[in-house]
Amino acid sequence: MSTRLRQLLTRRRLVPVIVVLVLVAAAITWLAWPAGGAFHRVPAMVAVQTGPGGRQTVELDTTTYVPDKASAGTPVPAVLLAHGFGGSKLSVAADAEKLAGQGYLVVTWSAEGFGASGGRIHLDSPDYEVSDASRLIDRLAARTDVIHDRGGDPRVAVVGGSYGGALALLLAADDHRVDAVVAQITWNDLGKSFFPNAAGGPAASGVFKKLWAGLFFSTGMTSQGQPAGADPSAPPVTPTVADPRCGRFAVDLCDAYLQASTTGQLSPALTQLLAKSSPASVLSKISAPTLLVQGQTDSLFPLSEANANAAGIAATGTPVKVTWFPGGHDGGSPSDDVTVQQQTLGWLNQYAARDGVTNDASFSFSNSGDLNLQTGRTATTELAAASYPGIFGSGAPERLTLSGRPQNIAAPPNGNPAAISSLPGLGSAGALASRALGAGGDLPGQVAFFSTPVLAQAVSLTGSAQLQLKVAAPSGSAVLFVRLEDLSTSGRPSLPQGLVAPVRLTGLAATLDQAKPVTITLPALAYRFQAGHQIRVAVSTTDQAYAMPVQPASYQIGLGSGQLTIPQVTTVGTGSGWFWPGVLGVLVLVLVLAVTAIAMVARWRRGRAVSTVDEEVADRPLVVRQLRKAYDDGFVAVRDVSFSVRRHQVVGLLGPNGAGKTTVLRTMMGLIQPTAGEILLYGHRVKPGAPVLSRIGSLVEGTGFLPHLSGLDNLKLYWRATGRPAHDAKMDEALELADLGTAVHRAVRTYSQGMRQRLAIAQAMLGMPDLLVLDEPTNGLDPPQIAHMRRMMRSYATDGRSVLVSSHLLAEVEQTCTHVVVMNHGEVVADGTVDEVTGESTSVLIGVDDPEAAMALLRHADEVLTAELASGGLVVELNPALNGLSRGAVVSRLVTGGIRVDRVSPRRHLEDVFLQLVGEDRK
Repeated sequence: MSTRLRQLLTRRRLVPVIVVLVLVAAAITWLAWPAGGAFHRVPAMVAVQTGPGGRQTVELDTTTYVPDKASAGTPVPAVLLAHGFGGSKLSVAADAEKLAGQGYLVVTWSAEGFGASGGRIHLDSPDYEVSDASRLIDRLAARTDVIHDRGGDPRVAVVGGSYGGALALLLAADDHRVDAVVAQITWNDLGKSFFPNAAGGPAASGVFKKLWAGLFFSTGMTSQGQPAGADPSAPPVTPTVADPRCGRFAVDLCDAYLQASTTGQLSPALTQLLAKSSPASVLSKISAPTLLVQGQTDSLFPLSEANANAAGIAATGTPVKVTWFPGGHDGGSPSDDVTVQQQTLGWLNQYAARDGVTNDASFSFSNSGDLNLQTGRTATTELAAASYPGIFGSGAPERLTLSGRPQNIAAPPNGNPAAISSLPGLGSAGALASRALGAGGDLPGQVAFFSTPVLAQAVSLTGSAQLQLKVAAPSGSAVLFVRLEDLSTSGRPSLPQGLVAPVRLTGLAATLDQAKPVTITLPALAYRFQAGHQIRVAVSTTDQAYAMPVQPASYQIGLGSGQLTIPQVTTVGTGSGWFWPGVLGVLVLVLVLAVTAIAMVARWRRGRAVSTVDEEVADRPLVVRQLRKAYDDGFVAVRDVSFSVRRHQVVGLLGPNGAGKTTVLRTMMGLIQPTAGEILLYGHRVKPGAPVLSRIGSLVEGTGFLPHLSGLDNLKLYWRATGRPAHDAKMDEALELADLGTAVHRAVRTYSQGMRQRLAIAQAMLGMPDLLVLDEPTNGLDPPQIAHMRRMMRSYATDGRSVLVSSHLLAEVEQTCTHVVVMNHGEVVADGTVDEVTGESTSVLIGVDDPEAAMALLRHADEVLTAELASGGLVVELNPALNGLSRGAVVSRLVTGGIRVDRVSPRRHLEDVFLQLVGEDRK
């Protein structure tokens, strides 16, 4: 690593980069899922009868996510959400919350042998795991808050990935109450998955995928989880394992695996067990519309698995949709992919919620290796086709010429040393490791190469390429590993997605001239080979991910037809629709915000000093002391400004344009530095980036909302950017005070100016900060909304909180605020309670029980100049000639006349005082 690179990866620079990546990921995730509703969780240990004939009782650890709106009067569709191998109900908790927020009643559970559930792992056996899931549907059938299509038939979809994906397919075949299926990165025939053979034939003829199998087995030895009702943030519980040899596996499955891992062969016992756990034999029984999502970076369950499942389900006319996404077991979960999230929710809305069924059968995939014309580098592009073409394309394939002489290669004893093409869970990272050991990770004498000419134009491969090989072996059999490599213009090889085709051949001729061509089907890809590159086929005798023959061997390898068949797919555009332009906009915004934040942090780090607290004012939300701000051109915005805000106060900051109010507010927020003086928040001096600023919520610099997101999503995005825990946002309290109602779920672009203003105020109140600072909060609000704003500010200033509001609406300030600070020409000209500032007045409001009778008594009184009816009494202008005696005389006259007087208060308006203080002094 170069010195420059080490400098770039210092902690100071790395942390902001990580923050940017987290913000980007969060922004994309929020865009994929619409705003959600409220829900609650119900954990429970559920006893089910399991095993052949249901003769065993096992407790399953479950959690049900129930939308708050669900009831007998408004039932909702249900979703069974199954976890992957080695996981538990906690593994899918985040996805369950998202679906519950969309109005689905979601049931999660830890499968037998996982988490806190009882039982042992039977690998999605119909007698165990599938039967258990069917019993959970029975429980849904007893609920009145779930939609029922008929008696005992709840509206339910099944969603799962990998282990859970196979369960979803097997359950749909076994229980026809299932209305929709989303199966992700799962298998078709588990025997062929772990014993693949790219030359065709039964699983018994395949090559054992030993590293993946070993990882599976070790994962099932002890599976971590928590019992129902446990705190999700608590450390996971590791169950006690009674059998150290088999862990939590069923004994028959354990014995069969140990035999396979020892011999590298598929025994009849394991064949039977894997067949029971494979959707392959029951696909024709599936009548529920099925979405199949398969990963393009997956050496465990490659794209061919979804292809076989799709063909079997569609054969009976069941609606099927297939999506390939740029992830898989070797890198990237379906729940992290935005397109997959969108399609999953859309599929459930169509077939479980029955919200406008469109029978969408389009096919989307991510084409890697595309050339970015702006950067000159390769990238990934999301594409779509009108329908799923299968792994052999939808039109005439492209045929490229392969050339290369026959070559002799050798297999070492026990396959050691071996080439490294892939590593479980790391995919193409294994190929990168192999390149560090040698060109292409190939070992001398173990590999034969055949290449196309240099490509005159780019070639897109969408599916499984095929070629013919001739293989000769004195022993009559061979185990080989075939790879499709991309040779750059410099001759450097790369292995797309780190995928390899294992081949086991028997009945081979001893010499190549007697050998018959064998068709090899390579792993399905969506990849674009650029013009100027070459496509190379590598045939190796070793691959560390697979079991290899113990005995050394030698083979002769040659080409058959000499052609490489490349399947083609006619695309109809991108598979993203509106989404990615929106994402790009969000990314730009997030990056701008991140760069700004990084600059502020850097500035704070340069100027930080030891923080001290002024204990005398530590209990005051705000203290402004002799604040002065002068600019380089000589203009003085504020001079010697001092005032304070105490707990429970609503303080109005008043002044004409140019009085210095905004300068004070910006300084208070740490946005500008004062020339002299200081601002203290709870005794802490304000500086840019000061931690105490988190105790302020503000609406000072405008809204800046993303128009295509809902109001709620904007608020969530803002809060996530603060880095504070989600539960600290107190979202419900802020939304209740802002009174946005159901509009919070609409896109902000549909909001009026008043609605945007109320959303901005809700954003300022997130976390219920101790001091709320609002600059012109009533802009764009109509009179009823202004009245609500008045009540909201008064309500907010409770529990030790305070409000500072800057406004031009003096009448509203007078009715709302407890205190006012009046500024003019950068100075404070008045400061105190509203009554103190308005002072005594000859205009008074007299509250009486009979205003009409009171008017008649005072109409000709000497003490009164004028009297007018007002709400709750009279507004009386007293005679100033009586030297202050008129107020008492008026009250005495009313009481003597039988009129009850409830109150007498001055009616000198704040507006009058304001104009007196600043109106005649404007320059």
